[in-house]
Amino acid sequence: MDQKDEIAEEFWGNWFSAGGDRFGRERRLYRLLRRIPSSPRCNLCGAPFQGVGAPLVRATLGKKPSKINPRYCNFCEEFARAHPGGAEVEMSMLFADIRGSTELSESMSPTAFSQLINRFYVESTEVLIRADAIIDKLAGDAVAAFWGRGFAGEKFVSRTIRAAQEILRATGHGGPGGPWVPVGIGVHVGVAFFGGMGTVNGMSDITAVGEEVNLAARLGAKAGTGEILVSATAMEAAQMPTEGREMRQLQLKGLKEPVGAYVLQAM
Repeated sequence: MDQKDEIAEEFWGNWFSAGGDRFGRERRLYRLLRRIPSSPRCNLCGAPFQGVGAPLVRATLGKKPSKINPRYCNFCEEFARAHPGGAEVEMSMLFADIRGSTELSESMSPTAFSQLINRFYVESTEVLIRADAIIDKLAGDAVAAFWGRGFAGEKFVSRTIRAAQEILRATGHGGPGGPWVPVGIGVHVGVAFFGGMGTVNGMSDITAVGEEVNLAARLGAKAGTGEILVSATAMEAAQMPTEGREMRQLQLKGLKEPVGAYVLQAM
């Protein structure tokens, strides 16, 4: 492993475990920037995004809201461009998919379908932003997001499950009128490789890959309308009661052994 790989590995490892960075720069900035009376601000370094201090911080430090969650600044994105690579980190994962999107698209005009998809994106991402998630993808008919202890707190797994329930509620599941779009969600926790990938001429994508990520995505694909399939591993990590809950043994593509998952609904 060369020095660049080591820098990326240490950064993302610290970011997920302690919310810091290799040199502790963001934590030192937090003590300084929190003195500026402005809000909203970055949850990690305290950089103001609005108010009198925001233009100065943006001009001197380049701080602005991140694309992966506007509750954080863009420091991680700038780091990923400068230091491609990542680390194996513990994370929780959420994959939310629209059920029967092909049939829906065939029953609607392209404009109406695009408006439905966009509304799903907007409602889902608003929930994920409030839950301090890293929003990974808005693609096709799906939304993916990740959480880590360092930036989402010790209860990051239970926050993931609550976010899944809130997404169902936001899309009308459990309400008297029924869902305005049918959604199924998968939740899992495990170790995955996370970091800046595919960096070419300054272009990069911050994402997670690995077997555990694939498992979470396949749980999302298996979930029925209004269902959240939470792996037994995630239920245990979140310390959620399982007595009386439906459990399924699922045979997922690419896995030899069945995966146990509990079925949850909207809050």
